Amino acid sequence: MYKILYNICMNVGIYCNRETKKYAPICKALFALLQKKKIAYTVFDDVGSIGGVDVLVVLGGDGTILKAAIAAGQRGIRVLGVNAGNLGFLTEFEGEQVAEAVDLLAGKAEIERRSVLEVLVKGRSFYALNDAVFQRGISRAADDNIVAVTVCIDGKKVDEIVGDGVIISTPTGSTAYSLSAGGSILTPDIAAFILTPICAHSLHNRPIVFSDSSELCVKLSESEVSLDLFCDGKSVLTMAGGEEALLRKADFCVEFLKRGDSNFFDKLLYKLTKWSK
Repeated sequence: MYKILYNICMNVGIYCNRETKKYAPICKALFALLQKKKIAYTVFDDVGSIGGVDVLVVLGGDGTILKAAIAAGQRGIRVLGVNAGNLGFLTEFEGEQVAEAVDLLAGKAEIERRSVLEVLVKGRSFYALNDAVFQRGISRAADDNIVAVTVCIDGKKVDEIVGDGVIISTPTGSTAYSLSAGGSILTPDIAAFILTPICAHSLHNRPIVFSDSSELCVKLSESEVSLDLFCDGKSVLTMAGGEEALLRKADFCVEFLKRGDSNFFDKLLYKLTKWSK
C-alpha cells in the first residue's frame, strides 16, 4: 500500500482550477517556491495534455483532482493535491501549506495507491476514482420514475433494487456520494468496493461491501425506463431497458504522494466536521 520515495522530484507538472477564489495567491506562491528551489515545471491547461512528467501537482479541490486523476493514473504519474477549493478530502495540503508541499516534492514522501473502477457498457470503457452512479432517468410520460435494477456479483444475483438507482464506490469514494446515501466509510487500503442503493423502496436493501477482485453486473430490468450513468460525477451515457454494465477493478491505480505523518482518520474527522457546518 505504501512505498517511500527519496528525492522524488524529477519532472513536475501542474494542473490548476483557475476558477477557485483561492487560485491566484496560492498559484503565485507555488510558482515562486518551485523557481526558488530550481524545480522545473510544466503547466497543463487541460486533462488531455497531461503527460511527460513524474509528479502532477493538482491545485484545486476534490473535483479538480477527479478530473486529472484518471489521466495521471493511466500514464503512471503520481498526484499531489493542494487544496484551493472547499472540502478537499483528496488533497494532502491546504492552500496555505504550499511551502510544505514543495518541500515534499524535493524530499521524502510516501505513495498511497488508490484503486479505480472500470465500467464496461455498450462496448465502451469508463473509469472512476470515486464512484460509478446509475441513476434513474426522468420521463414526463411515465407514471413514475423509479427504476428496478438487478445487481449480480460474480454471476450470482444479489437483489433487484427498486428506487432511484445504485452507487458502486471505491474506498476513495466511500466518503463522497455513497456516504451521503448511507454507505459505510472504507479506509483507502481496503481491497473492496461498496454497493449502495439510492433511496430504495424496500427496507431490506442495505449497502454491501464486496471484494474488489469480484465483477459486478448492473442491469436495468424494465424496458420503458432509462438509467443514466455518471462516473465521478460526470454524465457519460444513458442505458435503456435490458442493457447491462459490468464493473471491475481497473488494471491501473492512482498513486498519491503523502507525508510520512499523514493520518486518514485525522483528516476524516476534520473534513467531516467542516462538512457538517
